[in-house]
Amino acid sequence: MGEDRGTRGVRRSAPGSRATPLELFYDLVFVFAFLHVTTATAGNPTISGLVQYLVLLALLWWCWSGFAVLGNLIRTDQGIVPAVGFVTIAAAFVLALSLPKAFVDRPGGLSGPLVFATCYFLVRVSESVIFLWLGRRNRDVRRRWQLLVVPALVATTLIVVAGQLPQRFFDGTAESVARLLCWVAAIGVEYGAGLALKGAGWTVLSAGHWAERHGQIVLVALGEAIIALGFSPGEIPGLPLTWPVLFAAVLGIAVAAAMWWAYFDTLALGMEQTLHRTRDPGARAILARNAYSYLHLPVIAGVILFALGLKGLIHEGADPGTPSWGVPLPSFDLLALYGGVGLYLLALIVLGRKMLGAPRWPTIGGILLLVALVPVAGALPELVALGMLALATALAVAAQTVVDSRRRSGVRQTAFEEQLAAEEEHTRWRGQHL
Repeated sequence: MGEDRGTRGVRRSAPGSRATPLELFYDLVFVFAFLHVTTATAGNPTISGLVQYLVLLALLWWCWSGFAVLGNLIRTDQGIVPAVGFVTIAAAFVLALSLPKAFVDRPGGLSGPLVFATCYFLVRVSESVIFLWLGRRNRDVRRRWQLLVVPALVATTLIVVAGQLPQRFFDGTAESVARLLCWVAAIGVEYGAGLALKGAGWTVLSAGHWAERHGQIVLVALGEAIIALGFSPGEIPGLPLTWPVLFAAVLGIAVAAAMWWAYFDTLALGMEQTLHRTRDPGARAILARNAYSYLHLPVIAGVILFALGLKGLIHEGADPGTPSWGVPLPSFDLLALYGGVGLYLLALIVLGRKMLGAPRWPTIGGILLLVALVPVAGALPELVALGMLALATALAVAAQTVVDSRRRSGVRQTAFEEQLAAEEEHTRWRGQHL
């Protein structure tokens, strides 16, 4: 009887749960959102423009993290939750659509900052409604999640203020600084509230689901980098397919593949196993918050920066007017390309240290090599600079794999045995019931 009510309303998740199709559908919105961040930043290739859109990325990430927490606590494909999920997905899509106009209220049409702020608040509130429903009979849980609505409201107010007021009271640089301060304050409120609650909002029922969801969003970001490699705003279908185009495509995929290997081959599996071994709910919640909700943001930001540096590179290589190996990359694109990979690897170093207790010296050496190569790459044609990046990244990842060989063998063997046990259990159940 109670199970039927749960089916119609909200059904709690379980320790062995995995990601649902609705959660993957939600991630499709973030394919578009990440692409929009890259495109908008490419349209304003300045340090201030980069900072602005990294701030937007941080708020987008917070929206996604709330849905990841929600999917870990309840079954998102059961009862009324899909309906709430569709509202959240629609709001998140409009949120992504309004990204380029989120900072300034321009004449004509709707107010960009107001649309962005409204959708952001809708996403955060729709997530909180489910949490409040779950805690309706638990005063402590209800109080904690009520506290999360307040930061969302304050952040929304700051976003609206950032879009409406600075242009009325300031001019020039002062206007941009005032607006950026409001946005940074909005991030501080949201992320600071997460720290103040000491992991209360990160109850992890299923370590497997939690690790899987964050792995999926890393894949989404890497997919966006591949999209950025192949397309650009000025793409002309009539341009010829040339050897430089093929060379750039292979090099770009090589870097993306090395980034995939650095995260998924061992580190992602090891982090999931560490989360499984952390039995204390409070310690697990804090570990999940720090390692995933917070430290995965620079992982995603690094991939987005790499995608920004790749944008339009193949298009330029296909242009008959471009020299065979391309022209030297602009400083902004070069820093985005190398800095994105460097930030990604740096985030993995911190994750490896925190979750596996491993210092990852080869990856540290790889970052130092990238820093040393930037001045050299700036004077070289773009395809040569991309080739140097691919070689340096592949060397760092390969060296890390060799150094971690013993740990890698143990982690992967444990993961394989778990997979076999799950497959055997599923086969047994299906044989009995289907």
